[in-house]
Amino acid sequence: MDTRTQEFLNDPILPLLARMAAPNTIAFFIQAIVVLTEVWFISKLGTTSLAAVALAFPILMITQQMAFGALGGAVTSSIARSIGTGDTERAEKLLWHSLLIASCGALVFLLAFLLGGESLLRILGGKGPLLEESLSYCMIFLSGGIVIWLSGSLSAALRGMGNMLYPAMLMSISSGIQVILSGGFILGWFGFPKLGIAGAAVSALAGGSFMSLMMFLKLSSSSSKINLRISSFSFEKELFKDILDVFLPASLAPVFTVGTVLVLTGLVGQFGTAALAGYGIGSRVEFLMIPLVFGIGTAMTAMVGTNIGAKNIERAERIGWLGGISAGFFAGIIGIVLALTPELWINFFASDEATYLVTKQYIQAVGFCYGFQGLGLSLYFASQGASAMKWPIIATVTRFTVAALGGWAAIYWFSSGLAGIFYSAAIAMTLFGLMLLISLRMGAWRKS
Repeated sequence: MDTRTQEFLNDPILPLLARMAAPNTIAFFIQAIVVLTEVWFISKLGTTSLAAVALAFPILMITQQMAFGALGGAVTSSIARSIGTGDTERAEKLLWHSLLIASCGALVFLLAFLLGGESLLRILGGKGPLLEESLSYCMIFLSGGIVIWLSGSLSAALRGMGNMLYPAMLMSISSGIQVILSGGFILGWFGFPKLGIAGAAVSALAGGSFMSLMMFLKLSSSSSKINLRISSFSFEKELFKDILDVFLPASLAPVFTVGTVLVLTGLVGQFGTAALAGYGIGSRVEFLMIPLVFGIGTAMTAMVGTNIGAKNIERAERIGWLGGISAGFFAGIIGIVLALTPELWINFFASDEATYLVTKQYIQAVGFCYGFQGLGLSLYFASQGASAMKWPIIATVTRFTVAALGGWAAIYWFSSGLAGIFYSAAIAMTLFGLMLLISLRMGAWRKS
C-alpha cells in the first residue's frame, strides 16, 4: 500500500481529517467568496437581476450538487474502496466509467431544461424581464454544463486517491479566473461586453473548463497514483453498477434538496420581487457554510471508503462521528454569527430596505440551525464512502416534506407569511441532521 492509504487506515483520525480537509475547505471558501462577489456584481444591476438569479439558483444548485456531490461522491467512494482493497487496475477502469456517466448527466440536464425549463421558471414566478434574464442564464450554463460535470468527476477521482491538494489548488485558481471574468462580463469591466447576469454563467463555464483540462493532464501523467490510460478504456457492467449503486440513490438528495429550494422559492415569490431577492441573498450566503462542510465531507468520503474497502468498519464509524460533529460545530458557529450580525453584511447585497428586511428575517430564522445542516451534509458524504445511502435519502425526503408542507401551511392555514416559511425550513434542517446522526449510531453502515 502507498503511504496515503496507510495513513487513511492507521493515523489518528482528527489530525488526519484536519490535514485532508484543509485544502478543500480553503478552496471551497474561496469559491464561496466568488459566489458572493458575483451576487454583489449582480446587485449593481438592480433588484430584478437579483430576483432573476434567485429564480435560476435552483438550476445551478442541482447541477453542481449532482456533479460534485452525488456523482463526485460516488466516484470518490468507488475509487477509494478499490484502493483500499489494493486493486489499482480496477480504479483506472472506473475513471473511464465515471467520465461517460458525467457526459450523460450533462446531456440529460440540458435536454430536460430545453423541454421544460421555461415552464418551470414561469411556475416559480418568472415573467417579463425577470423570466428573460433567468432563462438566458440557465441556457448558457447548461449548454456548457459538461465541463462542470467533468470537473466534478475528475476532482472526485483525485480525492479518492487521497490527493486533496491538487484539485483544491485548481479550484482556487479557477475561482480567481471566474471572479475576474464575472466583473468583466456582468458589469462590462476591463473592456469586456456587458452581458448582465448571463456573464456569471459564462465565467463559471470558463473556470470549469480550466479545471477539467488541468485535471485531464494530471491524470494522464506518471505522477498520478492512478492514470487515465487508453489500455484501461473498457466498460463493464459491474463497474457501472459500483458507481451507480451510490450515485443513483445519492442523486435523490440533490433532487429533494433543490426541490426544497424550488418550493420555498415558489412560496416566497408570492410576496413579490423584493421578497424573492431577499431570499436569494439569504440562500446564497449559505455558501459560507458549504466550504467547511464540503471540505470535511469530501475528506470523509475518501477516508471512510478506504476503510470500508479494507473491512475496517469500526474506524470508518469513528471517522463519521468525529467528522460529522466537527462539521456541525463549525457550521453552527457560522450560522450564529450571521444571524446575530445581519447589519454588518446584508447591506453589501441588498439594494433596498424591503430586500434587506427579508434577508434579515431569513437568516435569523435559519442561521441558528446551520449546525444541524452541517452535521447532516457531512454524514451524507461519509455515507457515500460507506456505500450506505438509505438513511441519507430518508432524511433528505423528510427535510423536503417538512419544509414544503410547513411552508404551505404557514401561508394558507396560519397566515404567518414569510416568517412561517423560514421557520419551517429551519425545522427541516434540524431534523435532517438529527436523523443522520441517529442512523449512524444505530449501525446503518454495518447493515449496508
